Amino acid sequence: MIYTVTLNPSIDYIVRLDKVLIGSVNRMDSDDKFAGGKGINVSRVLKRLGIDNKATGFIGGFTGKFITDTLEEEGISSHFVEVEEDTRINVKIKADAETEINGPGPDISSLKLEELKSILASLSADDTVVFAGSSPKNLGNTIYKELIGLTRKTGAQVVCDFEGQTLLDSLEFKPLLVKPNNHELGDIFGVKLESLDEIEEYARQILDKGAQHVIISMAGDGALLVTQEGAYFAKPIKGSVKNSVGAGDSMVAGFTGEFVKSKDAVEAFKWGVACGTATTFSDDLATAEFIKETYEKVEVEKR
Repeated sequence: MIYTVTLNPSIDYIVRLDKVLIGSVNRMDSDDKFAGGKGINVSRVLKRLGIDNKATGFIGGFTGKFITDTLEEEGISSHFVEVEEDTRINVKIKADAETEINGPGPDISSLKLEELKSILASLSADDTVVFAGSSPKNLGNTIYKELIGLTRKTGAQVVCDFEGQTLLDSLEFKPLLVKPNNHELGDIFGVKLESLDEIEEYARQILDKGAQHVIISMAGDGALLVTQEGAYFAKPIKGSVKNSVGAGDSMVAGFTGEFVKSKDAVEAFKWGVACGTATTFSDDLATAEFIKETYEKVEVEKR
């Protein structure tokens, strides 16, 4: 079974209008509300690919119920730890410029943290766990080392979708996959990466530090998979960019879902690219039909 862990999920409230006038009343043209959080996005895309999975993490209040109701409607099972405070709301304003206002999320008590640890400790070597996104403020991202370590003791594989130090900290646990973009990879090493050769060189350093597979996403310039066997470049696919939110999560879902089935890293990479690209060209997370259509356009070459 694939599990996704979202420690600080959200309702993503998307507001659309032509222009924001500061200090004035603004009237939106349209709005949408989505169950948000990186792990939850992974769960939703996995389900669209026909892959059963279970979402876990912390959830609370009427906002949390919206998320669990959404997952239930989409046929996704969940085992969240319920907390007293409300799950956060993130406001994303799409106007002449994009603006995000993200909530802090609830405080998590030590008792609730232990409940989540119990869930993770009950897993087995047949399971794969996706850890993604930020942690509630009172826990801090350092909590991931403890949770990932606990999960690995069960024999389960872990996928770690983080940035910066949190990503580096995860490497000691030999994650199945890490997926920084080219800018995040450069920031980790304090360099500006301008060529594919440079990106591959530093991706190999991430591999040397413990990752089993590294995918570097490069937005409109394609993506690179680096493994012990070789490096593989996915050519960019042309289309109209509609949505940057969830594209990386979709890529993680595509790779993880296929790899768990086939253990074929290159085929998993193709599905990751298809999912990420399809979401980029969609208003929300991509549909199964559009992902399959996009997969037929994926071209991967060994470097």
